[in-house]
Amino acid sequence: MTPAGRDVFRKARAGAPEGFFAREAAGLDWLCVDGGPRVARVSDVGPGHLDLERLAPAAPTPAAARAFGRALAVLHDVGADAFGAGPTAAWGWSGTPDGWFGPLDDPLPMAGGAWATWPEFYADARLRPLLDQGRDRGVFTDDDARRVDAVRALLPRLAGAAADDEPARLHGDLWSGNVMWVRPAHPGDEPPAHPGDEPPADAVEAALIDPAAHGGHRETDLAMLDLFGAPHLAEIRAGYQEVHPLAPGWQHRVRLHQLYPLAMHAVLFGGSYVSATRSLLTELTA
Repeated sequence: MTPAGRDVFRKARAGAPEGFFAREAAGLDWLCVDGGPRVARVSDVGPGHLDLERLAPAAPTPAAARAFGRALAVLHDVGADAFGAGPTAAWGWSGTPDGWFGPLDDPLPMAGGAWATWPEFYADARLRPLLDQGRDRGVFTDDDARRVDAVRALLPRLAGAAADDEPARLHGDLWSGNVMWVRPAHPGDEPPAHPGDEPPADAVEAALIDPAAHGGHRETDLAMLDLFGAPHLAEIRAGYQEVHPLAPGWQHRVRLHQLYPLAMHAVLFGGSYVSATRSLLTELTA
């Protein structure tokens, strides 16, 4: 992001894929639900830019993390039309389900559509395209392909008690860097009518940015928070469980949900992410 004015940040890239910023803006709108987490508000979108409200960073606290967990569960519970569904049309986005995943300078296509179950969705819309992208870039080998296919075949069993979950409304790229800890906004962003209406000086809340929003499995967002170490993660989980207890055995499925984002890092950045992905494939097929 780059500054674009006193109250606005501009995210910009010349030559961005057609619809890239409109899709992100539509995703932010889609994630903004009553009782859900704060979401960075969009003020303008163009072919090469996205303008967002400027957020005031603050240090995360355990109480803010627990509140975020509760709000995240509310967001997930709003649901989606199907596994693979995209955000509704907004900001010039057509409402088609496909999107992108990855950094601003190298986003990779992310398939959308409508799958009846999460195992089918994960196999066909995430792991199979990921394997093709990795082979195109010379990252994955024939042996890697065999192991990915083995995981795809095992998905109904690996999904366990959560295999029949309903589609959740996901952020879709919820690593810790896409959760900003910020000072709370005034209601409606208006100045307070009275000094006593100001939030406490130590008040903090989480705000979502940079989504790859889609209909998916609720455990996926939580696994992404775990992958790169969100602050006060135990409090986030505790707050989440207060609103929506996870299906039994969720602890054993965290690594399964981390396979796609970890392998995407291997495709995008290579290096140690490749060996980490291979270790995880071995773990899941053991």
